[in-house]
Amino acid sequence: MIDDVIKDLQSHMAKAHESLKRDLAKLRTGRASATMLDGVRIDYYGTPTPLTQMATVNVPEARLITVKPWDKSQVKAVEKAIREAGLGLNPQPDGDLIRLPIPALTEERRKELVKVARKSGEEAKVAIRHSRHDALDLLKEGEDSGEIPADDRDRAVKKVEDVVTEGIKQVDAILAHKEKDIMEV
Repeated sequence: MIDDVIKDLQSHMAKAHESLKRDLAKLRTGRASATMLDGVRIDYYGTPTPLTQMATVNVPEARLITVKPWDKSQVKAVEKAIREAGLGLNPQPDGDLIRLPIPALTEERRKELVKVARKSGEEAKVAIRHSRHDALDLLKEGEDSGEIPADDRDRAVKKVEDVVTEGIKQVDAILAHKEKDIMEV
């Protein structure tokens, strides 16, 4: 039972790390990235459709993203959706291709993005701590029901704390890497 609790805790932590990485990928750094457009949805014949499902997104250079809709009649709709997505991008249609020049970030905007990244990191830490709480509750229930001896529970609690500490260190490392990317000019 102890091994199951530890595996469950590690699984929850891995999910928290993946969620954090997804959230941070959406944050803008000074460089162009196709993941910046992951949240953009286009009204495609009455259905909100992700941009990546109806267009080719490329990053030909560090400060430029190109979007080429597969259906040429949707160029205007894609342009409008990108403009209204709140990404601070100004789409420039060029025939059946849309160019998205990525403006350089100001120092103030970089600091705001770091704050957003730290907020996402704190949410990941809260999720990990919540998983720790659940694991400790399961261990306590196991001890109360007689499935786990008190000594084994104490060792398991220490192992849970070690796993959680390592998970939080990973969150800090992921955050530090993203902050470095954001602040890089």
